[in-house]
Amino acid sequence: MILFPAIDLYQGKAVRLLKGDYQQMTVYSEHPEEIARDFAAQGATHAHLVDLEGARDGSTPNLETVLRLKEAGGLFCEIGGGIRGMDTVRKYLDSGLDRVILGTAAVRNPAFLREALEAYGEKIAVGVDVRDGEVAVSGWTEGSGVDFFAFCEKMAGIGVKTLICTDISRDGAMRGTNLEMYRKLQQALDIQVTASGGVSTLEDIQALREMNLYGAILGKAYYTGAVNLREALKAAAGEEA
Repeated sequence: MILFPAIDLYQGKAVRLLKGDYQQMTVYSEHPEEIARDFAAQGATHAHLVDLEGARDGSTPNLETVLRLKEAGGLFCEIGGGIRGMDTVRKYLDSGLDRVILGTAAVRNPAFLREALEAYGEKIAVGVDVRDGEVAVSGWTEGSGVDFFAFCEKMAGIGVKTLICTDISRDGAMRGTNLEMYRKLQQALDIQVTASGGVSTLEDIQALREMNLYGAILGKAYYTGAVNLREALKAAAGEEA
């Protein structure tokens, strides 16, 4: 299983939100490229990047910061947040990002999603953010009225290769990840599933790996020191710490 340590960006800084609430934001670094270098130094090969301003506003205000992170760490980088048109997709992928994540746009603009898939294939992932069984949109600020599992089935059916699934109620709460949700997806769908939200212990990572999940995102637990990244990477790989 691939472990994706995460960097969430707001005004060029590395931050974390609690359950997607912009009013509950903690700034962890004003120099996020240093975090990307640490990821690489600890042995990470991949990183999950989120432009929180983009997620809320549908823009790319942190593009220059994202490119610095890619250069600083030399990692496989996926980016999400505010990617709602082909110009933005091209901007990121042509600039050297490895994968883009469509969230709100995948729900509200299926034609755009299909166009992106046709143009870029497996470089397009879909982020599915879940609150009370419903897909949330616009940086988790709104419900969509779309059933979470039905939406995931639809994504697999149209050729999406990778889903990043976040249980919003667990995100940043340090109370474990939603193992049952990921188990259900993994058993039912032929698609790469990345777990996000609440991955806060080595046991969480080991349990997800044992499901043969494609990936897991490590966020707040890295920043608080609750999980050692080097040990987490070993757990994801099935190695002894």
